Amino acid sequence: MDLRDELPSDRHTVRDLHLAAFGDHGRVVADLTDDLRDTGAPVLSVVADQDGQVAGHVMVTRGLLDAPRRLVEVGVLSPLAVLPALQRRGLGAALVRHGLADLAERGVPLVFLEGDPGYYSRLGFTPGGDLGFRKPSLRIPDGAFQVVTLPAYEPWMTGTLVYAEPFWRHDAVGLRDPHA
Repeated sequence: MDLRDELPSDRHTVRDLHLAAFGDHGRVVADLTDDLRDTGAPVLSVVADQDGQVAGHVMVTRGLLDAPRRLVEVGVLSPLAVLPALQRRGLGAALVRHGLADLAERGVPLVFLEGDPGYYSRLGFTPGGDLGFRKPSLRIPDGAFQVVTLPAYEPWMTGTLVYAEPFWRHDAVGLRDPHA
């Protein structure tokens, strides 16, 4: 398995990957990924290449932390996808670890995400609220709002996470109550 930067020629394959990996929610994720890429928001977009086939993808986009001292550029990990036939083999974890190492080298202080705490906690993520961070939407379950601190993090960096605009345009923040 080779982890490498996404190439322009991977665009359609990555879109198909998200459609397959996310089921009914796949179109929203695929459209969000395309728009994040088109607006220049990604700071990192890595694919797992297995024998010339894109088997996984992770993207980290630029977010802002509205801290008391100043706005701080942070990362937002979304999406992460692996082909269904290759899930539960450590590929997603390898993509995340690779991405976090790259971001640490670039001096990114924090990476946030919305996701399963059971999965992401083993990759170093902790509930954001426990560290004094505020989620960008009340629709995000407390346990799903997670963060990992990287070496450039400083204790004064606390506040509210602000997502890039495409997350809002695609209504891809938190959970909607289907009964509301």
